[in-house]
Amino acid sequence: MTDWTELSARASMASHRLIGWVFFDPEAIARYTALGVPDGFGYYIASRGAPLAAAGHQAVAAAFYSVHPMFVELCIGTAAANTTFEAITDARNGAVADGLRLHAPEICDGLVELAEPLWAAADALEPSGRVLFAAHRQWPRPADPLVSGWLAVNCIREYRGDTHWAILAAEGISGVQAGLLHNAFLNYPDEWIPRSRGADDAALAMAIGDLEARGLATDGKVDGAGLALRQQVERRTDALTETAWRLLGEDTTLRFLELVEPVAQRLLERIDLTVGPDWMPAARPRRD
Repeated sequence: MTDWTELSARASMASHRLIGWVFFDPEAIARYTALGVPDGFGYYIASRGAPLAAAGHQAVAAAFYSVHPMFVELCIGTAAANTTFEAITDARNGAVADGLRLHAPEICDGLVELAEPLWAAADALEPSGRVLFAAHRQWPRPADPLVSGWLAVNCIREYRGDTHWAILAAEGISGVQAGLLHNAFLNYPDEWIPRSRGADDAALAMAIGDLEARGLATDGKVDGAGLALRQQVERRTDALTETAWRLLGEDTTLRFLELVEPVAQRLLERIDLTVGPDWMPAARPRRD
């Protein structure tokens, strides 16, 4: 029988790698800068949050969960003062089209062919409680079938992201604590993930103190119990997001994996080359 939870985990990793490179892509940032945004500031937040931006920076920060709200406010405000979120989306989409054809040309035709079934799966998903996913699904879809296929994958990826944050919220895990747990889960350098998302010394001390009080950290470090909780959250996320891949169907999900997995590491290396090997932690395995 098909192990749908394992298939969901594989498809998630492939999706993160297919999508994540564009958030750090020099061409994408250059296109964003050309819209009038000084030094391309806040491209990641503005481009990913564009479909929800009309609801305001607090809504975007809530959806992003672990990124400091003041940073989100600054990014969204800077973008709104210089351009439109529709123009930001167009700039991102142009970079996606050029980037895929340049860096992974062998998957382009296959991704075009998968666009329709991927969108059919995304359109059949239950949106309740998954606001960023719903905003992305409602956002206008491009005429370019390659970008459309990529966006369908991204939409399903946001469904997973919303689900993951909902599980953490149900566990009473704050945004900073989520970063600390993920940091330990991946065996990253101390506090790298929460600090990369804006957490300062005071926020980190408060977060780790609460984890210690709950038996999830010892002597200022996430301990075995904390790691077990984080593993449980990951597995629960994989299980709850099986739905997307079940809707796509086993054969088509395997086609997607056979298409993307051979180039996934290459796309991840685009991030390594541009900003280094720590960014986009969701797309990375645990380090020894």
